[in-house]
This record gives sequence, structure tokens and C-alpha cells, in this order.
Amino acid sequence: MAQQPSLIEARDLPAAIGLLTRLPVTVDGQWAAARGARAAVAYPLAGLLVGALVGAVAAGLSAVLSPGFAAAMALAAGVIVTGALHEDGLADSADGLWGGWTRERRLEIMKDSRIGTYGVLALVLSLLLRWQGLSVLIGAEAWWAIAIIPAVSRGAMVPLMALRQARPGGVSAAVGRPPASTILLGLALSALLLLPLGGAGFGVAFTVAVAAAAVALIAQVKIGGQTGDILGASQQITEIAALAVAAVLLST
Repeated sequence: MAQQPSLIEARDLPAAIGLLTRLPVTVDGQWAAARGARAAVAYPLAGLLVGALVGAVAAGLSAVLSPGFAAAMALAAGVIVTGALHEDGLADSADGLWGGWTRERRLEIMKDSRIGTYGVLALVLSLLLRWQGLSVLIGAEAWWAIAIIPAVSRGAMVPLMALRQARPGGVSAAVGRPPASTILLGLALSALLLLPLGGAGFGVAFTVAVAAAAVALIAQVKIGGQTGDILGASQQITEIAALAVAAVLLST
């Protein structure tokens, strides 16, 4: 009888870090291929690592710089450590979903490495909104929120991976679709990270869920499922939503 794969393995975290960041980690390719989407259970933990770096930069620079400048530098640190992976997905998704009239044309545009007007506008708005949210949270010294929001936004990617893959042969198709146990455990890890925020954590969780559901609905209607670009866009949009709600609830 074949052994059932475990819900989580120690190597899931380096696999998630290797996929979602530019940090130098070594992962056995054969193991990663066999594990596939089950390693997505560690996406919130990889996001927490990114958030810890962003929070550390923000906290350190806020001692000598204005909240706005510290937020800009912290945002830059996050972009560098992830290689702008999710920003790229947002730009491609914006161009494809709104620039094409058919499913085939939308997918074709999303695969094109060139960036269009919708993509530029999406990136500008994403950076502006995240900068504003970080500025408010730095001013409120809400360091835990700054650290965990990147984790929660990456945790929100896991249930979206269960959607049908809209394009065969892409990164998302290669990773596969996670089983229900992986989705539930990933969401549970995200929920645990929100506990220190108290009541504000419920507001963040609800807003992230609504934003992720909206992305899933749009992707399903426009292209019939998800791609790696859609997952990247979902991270950006849920992070913006989380930052906005946290800024309101934790700055008063």
C-alpha cells in the first residue's frame, strides 16, 4: 500500500521560499515535483519571512526617518527580496483581463512580456496604496501587522490554486492544484498569525477573504480559471485590502 503524503514537511518551507522569493535556498527538484502543490501549505510562512524583513526595515528606519520615507524603503526591500514576482503577475493580469475581448486573447496578452497601459496603472496604484498603508501602520507602530500581512496575503493564494488552471504548461499548472487538506492548513496558519491583532485580525481576515473571492470570480469569468499571474495579482490585491483595513483599525 502506498504511503499517504504528509500534510506538511520540513522541506515545504524552503520550497515555498524558493518559489516566492529570490532568497538563495536549495530544494531537491525531484522532491519538489513529487510534492507539488502540497508545499503551498508553507506559503504563509514564506510570506511571514518577507513580512519580517519589511517590518525590520520599517522599524529600523522609522527611528531616523519620516514614516513615509521609511515605508518607501520597506516597500522597496519587499520588492527586491521577492524579485517583483507578484507585481509582475498583477501587471500581466491587468493587461490581459482588461485588454482582451476573448479568453484566448486575454491569455495571450498575459503571456506577453511587454507591459501595457493597464499594467502600468495597476503597478502605480499598487505601490501607492501599499505605501500609504505602510506609512500609517509605521506611524502607529503596528509592527506585527506589517509583518503578518504579507503572510496572510500569500496564504490567500492557496485556495485560489484550487481553481481550474486556465493555461496548460504554465508555472501554476506545473505546481498543480492543492488538496483540501493543504488549503485548510494554509488558511489555519494564516488565521493563527492574525491572533495577536485581536479584533482587528477579524476585520483583516474578512477583507482578505472578500478580496480573494473577487479575484477568483473575475478570473473565472474572464479566463475560466487561474494562472500564476492571477495568483500573483491576488497577493497584491489582498495585501492592499489588508493594509487598508489594518491602517483604519490600528491607527485609531
